Amino acid sequence: MRKIRVLAAKPGLDGHDRGIKVIAAALRDAGMEVIYTGLRQTPEQIVAAAMQEDADVIALSVLSGAHDYLFPRVMELVREKGLDDVLVLGGGIIPEEDVAGLKNAGIADVFGPGTATTAIVDYIKNNIKRKL
Repeated sequence: MRKIRVLAAKPGLDGHDRGIKVIAAALRDAGMEVIYTGLRQTPEQIVAAAMQEDADVIALSVLSGAHDYLFPRVMELVREKGLDDVLVLGGGIIPEEDVAGLKNAGIADVFGPGTATTAIVDYIKNNIKRKL
C-alpha cells in the first residue's frame, strides 16, 4: 500500500510558516509523504501542484485572515479540475464563526492553534477519500 500524499500549502501573502512546518513533520512522522509548496502560493499554483503530485490531501494554512477568500477559491479550482476525491483541510487562525462557511465551501475540517498533531493525523487516516 502506498503512503498517503499530502500537499501542504500557504496560500496568499501570509509569511508565517512555522505551524505548517510542524504539521508537515508530524504527518511525515506518521508515515505520510508530505510536499510543502512554500510561502505565498496562489490557489491556482496549489491546485496545479496537487494535480502534479497526485496528492490525496491538500492541507491549507492561513494566518492572515484571507481564508474566507482563499479556501473557497481553492475548492472552486479543485471542483473545476475534477479532484473531488482529494481531502482538503484548513488550518491557522480561523475565527470559529467562519468555520461553517468554509465547510459549506467544501473544506472537510478546520484545525486551529493548539490542535494536537495526532488529531490531524487521525482525521486524515479516517477521512481520506481515495483508495490507497
